[in-house]
Amino acid sequence: MNHVETNLPALTAHPCLLRPVAKLHPPHEHFQGPEVFAGRVLAYPSQLPWEFTSSLPIRSVFPLWPIYEVPMSLLKWFYSEIGSGSPPPQLVYYALRAGMFLLSFVLEDWAIYELVPSPRHRRATVVLVASSYVTWTYQTHTFSNSLETLLVAWGLVLIRRIVENKQRSSYFSYAVFSFIAVVGVFNRITFPAFLLFPGLQLLPYFQRKPASLAAIIGFGLLFSLTAIYIDTSFYRPTASILSIIRDPIITPLNNILYNTDKSNLAIHGLHPHHQHFLANLTQLLGPAYIVMILSLFSRPIVPFAMRNARALSAVSATFILSIFPHQEPRFLLPCVPLLLSCVRMHRNRLFPRNMDYLQRSHGLSNGCLPPRRNRSGPGIKSAPDATVFWWKTYSPPLWLLGAEEEEIHANADASSYASADTALNKTISISTFDLMGIPGSEMITRLDSSVPSCGSSSPVYLVAPISATFLDSYIPDSTETERAANLQLYRLWSYRQHLNLDDMDFGEDGVKDTLARIVGRRGLGVWSVRRRCK
Repeated sequence: MNHVETNLPALTAHPCLLRPVAKLHPPHEHFQGPEVFAGRVLAYPSQLPWEFTSSLPIRSVFPLWPIYEVPMSLLKWFYSEIGSGSPPPQLVYYALRAGMFLLSFVLEDWAIYELVPSPRHRRATVVLVASSYVTWTYQTHTFSNSLETLLVAWGLVLIRRIVENKQRSSYFSYAVFSFIAVVGVFNRITFPAFLLFPGLQLLPYFQRKPASLAAIIGFGLLFSLTAIYIDTSFYRPTASILSIIRDPIITPLNNILYNTDKSNLAIHGLHPHHQHFLANLTQLLGPAYIVMILSLFSRPIVPFAMRNARALSAVSATFILSIFPHQEPRFLLPCVPLLLSCVRMHRNRLFPRNMDYLQRSHGLSNGCLPPRRNRSGPGIKSAPDATVFWWKTYSPPLWLLGAEEEEIHANADASSYASADTALNKTISISTFDLMGIPGSEMITRLDSSVPSCGSSSPVYLVAPISATFLDSYIPDSTETERAANLQLYRLWSYRQHLNLDDMDFGEDGVKDTLARIVGRRGLGVWSVRRRCK
């Protein structure tokens, strides 16, 4: 069976392009990619996220420009040639989605085809991976984690090719492997965790052929210097070559320094160290993960299907990433195709036929859930000159507004949206502050500094999940004892079909109470923040 025939079932399992643009995933697919280039290339309203605006930027543009800037530039050129102005943001959005779909469909399946040695297992593995909701949701969106998944898979492919090529040296493979390694590190600092232990296979090869190690290091230095030059030029457009050499911006180093500071991670939310193994992998893999756990209690202790570089990469990376207290499921996206390729569903006594259907049901149910659990609901209509704080949820991407009679001003802390109301001959200005997951006390402090004094109308609003019990004591009609504070919250709008999975705290509240709160009090609310006046 050739490669095209093997991939035909996978194509039918990808309903990714049928999702409407109004259903949005977490902000990383916008703020760490399209939002960065939309303003520069298409003059769309955009707000650079804090990763790109801090004094020590932690995000590199080196891996991003071929994925986002090149398609945007091509669309801009095409529309300028036909005299239609700028392309609509919906078209740009779907074009980027289509690009990620093609990359995932071709490169991910091709990598699996090479990594799974048994021809009789390849077809079932490709179908199993394609039926995973992670593949046809996250992998077809513009996440840096989605790109990392492809880079990890192909890093393993290149390691295997180099090790198995015992007869002659392949400098092309060395160059490609170095390029993948550099792009992977500059894309996400977690990338080395996936190739650290599988890469040990190269040590005997380097001992036999020292020139291969020198070639990989040489190519790696060349690509690294190129990435540093591109990043420094992006963040300092007027910098000369001499100043770049003297004071370069090395984003992976800045990223390491930021993420090794626990106080920085606390802003994004701290998790127990077992979060990846107990919660995140279960959510990503579903019933297949349960089968893997049960197989550890059979003989042999390590099943034959798990004795490979794919399982070693996924398991070792999960252990390494579990050291850090900030643990999101998307950090483990590269583990999904690697671990699913180790499952033998139809020939596993621990995975009976009905478990096959459970695995598919898990994919369908979770594939329908993510678009609504983070940011569903209609837009917010606000009074002129309003200030909106977003807490424990995600502020909307600005670049999808397009560039028609609107003006966006952005800085490191807030984005200010202004549009002309010709009927009333006035300007509506909305400033947005993304508070992410900062502690509730700090959030109240930020609100308190923005709310005007008594006697003035308050243009300050808070958007937050209704499941956040911290807000109860600030609501006047709440049964909770009011805090000794000067602020009160009045709910103006709510949207029930919103499940906030970023507000779970199993360590403090327990599993039962946390799920009861998240599901029972599901919804997204908008509150008017007013000062308590006597």
